[in-house]
Amino acid sequence: MSGDALCHLFVYGTLKPGERAFANLCEPFAIATQPAQTTGQLYHLPLGYPAMTTEPGWVQGFLLTLSNLDALTAIDAFEEYYPDRPQSSEYQRSLQTVYDLNQHPLKIAWVYTMSLEQVNSSGSLWLPHGYWTEADFINFPN
Repeated sequence: MSGDALCHLFVYGTLKPGERAFANLCEPFAIATQPAQTTGQLYHLPLGYPAMTTEPGWVQGFLLTLSNLDALTAIDAFEEYYPDRPQSSEYQRSLQTVYDLNQHPLKIAWVYTMSLEQVNSSGSLWLPHGYWTEADFINFPN
């Protein structure tokens, strides 16, 4: 995958501005960040990061506008998403409508999701408010 076209990515976990993976993976490519939300449910995984499913509900995060599609290569590796073998991937990457905080559509963006079966088998914690920050889980027992 390559190209100079802008790329839109919705992030809800460690890739968000202020979280641990943003500076290395997203910030070098980010030309805009905007608080946003999309449809889904959010879970905290015992490994210390979140996963989003496609169940009905709302997940809060950020819409990132990245300078080019090449940014997704490193992010795909970080998320353990393998486009050539999605069945072996931890997350799946798909396009989904992203909304502003008043639920008005903003853009179609890439979103990393996990199957409900994977989430349930991992012993995850459902986050009914649809928001995750690492600071809330620093001392959380795994």
